[in-house]
Amino acid sequence: MKTRFLLLLFFAASTGIHIWAQPAPNPVLEQYIRLALDSNLVVKQKKTSLEKSLLALKEAKGYFLPSVSLGGQYTLAKGGRYIDIPVGDLLNPVYSTLNQLTGTNAFPKINNVSEQFLPNNFYDVRVRTSYPVLNPEIKYNRDIKEQQIELNEVELAIYKRELIKDIKTAYYTYLLAMEGIRIYENTLTVVERGLKVNESLYKNGKGLPAYINRSEADVQQVQAQLQNAGNEADKARAYFNFLLNRPLDADITLSSPAFGENILAGFDEQENEGKREEIAQLQTVENINRTMVKINESFRRPKVNTFFDLGAQGFDFVLDDRGPYYMFGLQLDMPIFQGKRNLHKIDQSRKDLENTLIQQQLVNRQIELAAFTARNNVANALSNYKASEKQVQAANSYFKLIDRGRGEGTNTFIEWLDARNQLTTAEVQHQINKYKTLIAWADYERQTASVDIK
Repeated sequence: MKTRFLLLLFFAASTGIHIWAQPAPNPVLEQYIRLALDSNLVVKQKKTSLEKSLLALKEAKGYFLPSVSLGGQYTLAKGGRYIDIPVGDLLNPVYSTLNQLTGTNAFPKINNVSEQFLPNNFYDVRVRTSYPVLNPEIKYNRDIKEQQIELNEVELAIYKRELIKDIKTAYYTYLLAMEGIRIYENTLTVVERGLKVNESLYKNGKGLPAYINRSEADVQQVQAQLQNAGNEADKARAYFNFLLNRPLDADITLSSPAFGENILAGFDEQENEGKREEIAQLQTVENINRTMVKINESFRRPKVNTFFDLGAQGFDFVLDDRGPYYMFGLQLDMPIFQGKRNLHKIDQSRKDLENTLIQQQLVNRQIELAAFTARNNVANALSNYKASEKQVQAANSYFKLIDRGRGEGTNTFIEWLDARNQLTTAEVQHQINKYKTLIAWADYERQTASVDIK
């Protein structure tokens, strides 16, 4: 890290660039960023997903508590299997003997009984309370829900950081378009003045028709450039307002950022690639995959549930002394052989974990490369900005000299036209390089996670 920073210092010194510091905070832009973080539709969507994860965690915790449910059934039946009870065959001989002994008919004959298995006109109502005594999957499921909350929080932070970069880029793009409009408006004033001068010279017999034609073409060219700059400003405004979830034609407050000295001074202190949310995201995914391995391995452990029923049953909706009942029980579930399906699930979850670890290494390298590229882009943009600044000064001095010389008759219209084109091109390029530097710095902040998003 320090070696790269020293190389950067050497590069700045060898090219004659002053070491600049990060742009000063822009209150207007900061206000727009806060507005976007509150109103952006994707942010709202991800916040909703986070709230859903919190509810899912509450649901997972509910499995640790007993569950109580009311159940019941009522049946009407006829036919099916029967059971024959030979009550008459068993008791009628006894009753006959008793009648002979007593000399009475007090014990009449009875018939055999046949009862169907399906209960007819039968009801059963109960309240069941069940409780998982031993079930490791419940604990692991709760852990996964907690980790998914962390994952959603990280995803929200990642998008917020990307949104901040997009907001800054869109705002700088709009400012650049407005600067282009200003430059072309000034240029249009100059070329229109040149057209009037050529027309006046021609009327006084000192000019040429070709000069008038050239000036008219120049005016039309600048008008077209001004129109294109206006279209670019409209597109930049529409995209900026889209990010803020506002009407696309809403006005944007212009506030040119302060562009002071020492923009590269904080490079060494702001190397925060290790704080990127993407790293925390993959660490959370790793934890989820480890928990999935534990869940799949827990199939070897028995699951024990208990239940307690309190209810009543009977026929014809009659509740007598024998109707109420209670029942308590334990349920045991432990797989013995399932075609090695559980073992294959364990292997699959371990492969998922292995892929996550490889992905972590890849993302770490990608983040390192992105930060390195972002630093170089800022340095290159600064180099171009400083060079264009000198070009604007030179082109402005040259145009003033040629403009004064043309008024005195020592310089031709072609020389004046060339000097004016040089000045316009230099001013436009200078503004482009300025906002390219700011956009490059916004990308550097994104790649190094140097902006507080909380």
